[in-house]
Amino acid sequence: MNTIARFIKENRKKAGLTQEEFAMRSGLGLRFVREIEQGKKTVRMDKVNQALAMFGMEAVPGRMKRDE
Repeated sequence: MNTIARFIKENRKKAGLTQEEFAMRSGLGLRFVREIEQGKKTVRMDKVNQALAMFGMEAVPGRMKRDE
């Protein structure tokens, strides 16, 4: 699972929200929430940032982590 997927899933659970509740509150589709939490590699960054905004965060450029 990638960093963003893990962050969203962990923080959603800490907030006591189901995926459906999170989707409704963030204005995203349930399918998108499921896909991002499963680490789907091709997602729209505007929607990723919409999800991250629920926690006061946004995706920004950073160094790539290499699989070892």
